[in-house]
Amino acid sequence: MLQSQHQARHVPASHWHRRVLPQLGAMVLCLSSHLTWAACSDAPAAAVDWTQCEKARLLLRNATLTGARLAGADFSGTDLQGAKLSGADLTHGSVDRARLSGADLSRAKLVQLNSYRANFKGANLSGADLTKAELFRANLSTANLSGANLRKAELQRAILEGANLNGANLTGADMARANLVNAKMDGVRLAQTRMFRTRLEGVDLSRSVGLVATQLDIACGDARTRLPEGFKAPKSWPCSKDD
Repeated sequence: MLQSQHQARHVPASHWHRRVLPQLGAMVLCLSSHLTWAACSDAPAAAVDWTQCEKARLLLRNATLTGARLAGADFSGTDLQGAKLSGADLTHGSVDRARLSGADLSRAKLVQLNSYRANFKGANLSGADLTKAELFRANLSTANLSGANLRKAELQRAILEGANLNGANLTGADMARANLVNAKMDGVRLAQTRMFRTRLEGVDLSRSVGLVATQLDIACGDARTRLPEGFKAPKSWPCSKDD
């Protein structure tokens, strides 16, 4: 009886090699495919993986980071002027006080990006996803934001003077006291956008979508501000210099 029980528990070596080892190998491959580790020490390059990496206060001017994986990375205070970041993923990343003037961020994923006082002057953000991005006091003057998704973005006191916002989605965004003087806003979506003291001098809103009169009542325009058909400029325009 003992001998038969021992034989029942015995696994032949041939069975182990033919059945068990291939299964273990498949498990290892499966795990390795899911465990991708960021290489924070890698040099800047296209498609580099700097996920969750600390990259604050560095000199990365004109760096090539096209398609890079940068989710959660910290670039606070870093010089990224002229950098190539097209298609990069900076979701939940931080560029607070970073310099990104002239950078190419077209089609970049910038969801919930922290960018307090960041300088995007003249940057290309066309087609970028800036959903819920925090752009408080950011400098976006003359930046290209055409077709960008800025849904529910925080743009309080942001500078967008002369920026291209044609076709951009600003639904639910907070633009309180933002400077949009002479910005291009053809076809921009403004449903539920907060526009308290938003400066609209010289802006053509005639083809905007979702704009309502109550938004204009609390905004600041002038005689050069063009409104959709049926809208009239509020009597409070132009705003006083103290507003």
